[in-house]
Parts: sequence; C-alpha cells; structure tokens
Amino acid sequence: MRKRAEWMTRADDEILEYLGSNQAGTPKVIADALDRNNNYIGVRCRKLVSYGLLERPSRGFYVITDEGKSYLEGEFDASSLVQDD
Repeated sequence: MRKRAEWMTRADDEILEYLGSNQAGTPKVIADALDRNNNYIGVRCRKLVSYGLLERPSRGFYVITDEGKSYLEGEFDASSLVQDD
C-alpha cells in the first residue's frame, strides 16, 4: 500500500505511474496519456520535482527518481519528504 503525503493528489499517482512505465515524458505527453489538462500536469510535475519524486533533466522533460519508484512500490512514505525550495 502506498503511503501518500498530505499534499499529494490522485493526479500525482497517475503521473508517477506513467513515468514509472514510460521512463520519461513532457507534461503534454503525460496529460494526453492521462486525459488531463496539460497546464495542471505541468504544475503537478513541478511539485513532484520539489519533493524529489521526479527530476527534470532538461526544460519540460521529466523522469521518475528512485524515491518515486520506491513510493510506487509502497516501500517509501512520501509524507517524510520535505519540499526543496
């Protein structure tokens, strides 16, 4: 069972699941795959980066981190993360 943080939304799980399966993506690609709004997905991706569940190796391009993978597997408690300003 996944241990979600208070700040997380259902879309965050969907984004992490998508990137866990597809290795990388842009907000537009992710939004199209999830049938969600592109701008909203971009906001959530940036939030996930700020907590260390995603990385942004280049502008607009996101990949899942080891912590993100551990979260998906239920091995990591996301509520223990601290936002990186």
